[in-house]
Amino acid sequence: MRLNRYFWWIIGAIVLGYLAIMVYVRVDNEPQIQASRYQQWRSHYVVKLPHHQALVNANAGQGRTRIALSEGQGYGMLITVAAAQRGLATRADFQRFVNYYLAHRDRHQGQATALMAWRQYYSPTGQLVKQNPHSATDGDLMIAQALLQAERQWPGHGYQRLAKRLLMAILRFEYNPTTQALTVGNWARPRTAAGRLFRTSDVMPTAFDEFYRATGDSRWHQIKHTMLKRLNQLSHQHASGLVPDFAYLTTHGATPVKPQTVEGNHDGHYAGNACRVPLMLAKSQDPLAVDTEQRLLRFFDHQATLWAGYTLTGRPLHHYQAASVTAPIFAAVSAHKNEGYDALFVRSRSVVERPLPTNSYYGATLTTLVALWQ
Repeated sequence: MRLNRYFWWIIGAIVLGYLAIMVYVRVDNEPQIQASRYQQWRSHYVVKLPHHQALVNANAGQGRTRIALSEGQGYGMLITVAAAQRGLATRADFQRFVNYYLAHRDRHQGQATALMAWRQYYSPTGQLVKQNPHSATDGDLMIAQALLQAERQWPGHGYQRLAKRLLMAILRFEYNPTTQALTVGNWARPRTAAGRLFRTSDVMPTAFDEFYRATGDSRWHQIKHTMLKRLNQLSHQHASGLVPDFAYLTTHGATPVKPQTVEGNHDGHYAGNACRVPLMLAKSQDPLAVDTEQRLLRFFDHQATLWAGYTLTGRPLHHYQAASVTAPIFAAVSAHKNEGYDALFVRSRSVVERPLPTNSYYGATLTTLVALWQ
């Protein structure tokens, strides 16, 4: 009996010691991982330009043409603020991204706006070849959020003023008062079918809270409630809890779009846009956000492998993995520690522990942002 008691005491001590070591290693390694991922991302994907500008090259490793996206610019600004909070970046680094945004704002119906034009192409020698007109709401939202965060990091440099100007433009050109939700860009006119398109990864409840605090405009509260509700309704349409890249909004609900409605065959699947949803919801305490997040986490917790996209019924779209899917899952599970997702935490954490790919802007950028937001 005494021997048995000693045996379990020894086992308990070994387990406690192992857990203590794991906690120590995790805490000790996290700043190193953050610094390493940021430096890798900056080295491979950030391009400095004349006139104290910088862009995130979405075509890095894919060819000699450089491509800038408003989405990429938003990520770059969010990453740089987060890196600055850890002593890894400076205000000058952030200002380069701001200057690029200011130099590439969109014109809508002949009128200058604070929205960013959604894509620019550069020749191998660095000359601007083409700028696509129109805006993309996800990029504008992230730029506005980054500007507000920069105001807190470096007060008094006009970042809040720029953010407010951009937020006013979003409400003017990227908002549908009938659906009380954001459109996918200023090309999606409210009275057309395109004006009812809903990009699920545009549901950014913590950002919407920041926007309301900065502006006092109650429409941001309404946008948050409406878009969270529609997202949650989409999640409850399938046992998997998965949501599509795009849906059409109705007066009281939402319906996944058909293939080739917006971007490609996977528009109605959990794919290249919806994969960001776990990240966008990760830090929200809103009950609708938490319910949707938990449904997603329960699905992924039961997957032996995290594949690169799924149908809404939970069938893998591809039999390979993608950091763009795994990194947001890691962000979500990290925000819900001690809730029974330990195995999923371990499976998804490897995405930030590996060196970044040098030819996958999207996965590398999401991974870097997630690593810095831990």
